[in-house]
Amino acid sequence: MFIFMVVLFILGYTMIALEHPIKIEKAATALLLGSILWAIYALFSNQILSMGFSPSWNELKEMAEAFLHNIKPTMSDIEFATSPYRETVDLANHSNHFVKEELGHHLRDIGEILFFLFGAMTIVETIDQHQGFKVITDKITTTNKVKLLWILSFLTFFMSAALDNLTTTIVMVALLRKLIDDKRTRWFFASIIVIAANSGGAWSPIGDVTTIMLWIGGQVTTVAIITRVIIPSLVSIIIPLLILTFIVKGEITRPNIDNSGNNYTTSRERVFMLILGIALLINVPVFKTITHLPPYIGMLFGLGVIWLTSEIMHRGKNEDIKKKLTIFHIVKKVDTPTIFFFMGILLAVASLQSAGQLSLLAGYLDEKLGNIYAINLAIGALSAIVDNVPLVAGAMGMYPVASPEMIQIAADPEYLAFFVQDGLFWEFLAYCAGTGGSMLIIGSAAGVAAMGLERIDFIWYMKKITWLAIIGYLAGAGTYWLQAQIWVVH
Repeated sequence: MFIFMVVLFILGYTMIALEHPIKIEKAATALLLGSILWAIYALFSNQILSMGFSPSWNELKEMAEAFLHNIKPTMSDIEFATSPYRETVDLANHSNHFVKEELGHHLRDIGEILFFLFGAMTIVETIDQHQGFKVITDKITTTNKVKLLWILSFLTFFMSAALDNLTTTIVMVALLRKLIDDKRTRWFFASIIVIAANSGGAWSPIGDVTTIMLWIGGQVTTVAIITRVIIPSLVSIIIPLLILTFIVKGEITRPNIDNSGNNYTTSRERVFMLILGIALLINVPVFKTITHLPPYIGMLFGLGVIWLTSEIMHRGKNEDIKKKLTIFHIVKKVDTPTIFFFMGILLAVASLQSAGQLSLLAGYLDEKLGNIYAINLAIGALSAIVDNVPLVAGAMGMYPVASPEMIQIAADPEYLAFFVQDGLFWEFLAYCAGTGGSMLIIGSAAGVAAMGLERIDFIWYMKKITWLAIIGYLAGAGTYWLQAQIWVVH
């Protein structure tokens, strides 16, 4: 069943990739995949966990044994029965209960992402309903495809560093709908925006969830990650744009938006809601830094502020207008299938992380490659298929941050030096895990969001975009390697 879970995961991903040919909504496939994998894991938990590949199960068993040998002898039976140690021991003896606990643990993390996504999508939809994006689209007058690609890509790159790649993608896709009428042209621009968003998120401590993990974990610090990874990240989007400059021709066709009957927002209201919405989105990482609470709390705070503001702003207007402009009605327009798609995919990946398939893969890479650049390049490539969060989490678990004392007593101190805080391994991991997901549309949160919002076809993305993302990914990786050689020389 351990191998069957992997086979089932691959089949599910294949169905998601072939969504358009088989005409089955990917959200349905993702939800079925996630729930079936956890059901198999629960039903055959004894068999799967007995193989010893689950890191969390192995850690729990070690803790339970330590309690039984070191703590229980010092306590009476009554004291041990009422102590918190008893719960750990019981959990280690009941694999099915352990699976339930693991599901609850992962559901908390998944819930944080879904609440974040729902809040961001609602804020963006509120700005859109107030025609806030018209303020920006009116300023972008060019219809030349190449010029527009460069403008939107650089706007996305730096917005992603300030917001994060997921939120930025949601904002930019909403903007594209006001700029481009043709669906396939919009798919193309949205796909390049995914590459730009992932590249922009890789060099910022708050730009991508994996960089945030490394930042919070102490593997990287703010100034170092920005100054050392920004140039490779820029290269990873500039190279594809340079290639497209010689390939893409023609003009875009703007959608014919009839605003003659839209007299329910004034110019001042549009500007105000755009500024307020963007400010609330930018406030999310600030809120997190100050309070040390998860990002979704800051996003829900922003949603509450914009909700209250819209209620006050439109309380004197008639009911027909209020139905269009208040969150109570706007929330019905949020793309719920995209949220369900996220839930299913994250549940499926979490089952493989808990059962141990992902840690087994990480260990295989370390054994077979043994070079920090090769390992990170492989992790980046894998992040195009599997969510980069468990891959980075696995790497963080495999390689603890090396201290000066550890280096002094190490058998290979030169190799261990790569794993100190702000070491080459961690910085290159941030770049590879952040940008590698662009190679497939399902390889990053930004890509999944764009796929869900614009219904981008997986096969179309592979044919039209994947090769550009690979070239940009390798060009940025090469740039980082050259930088590292210069640092070593000096």
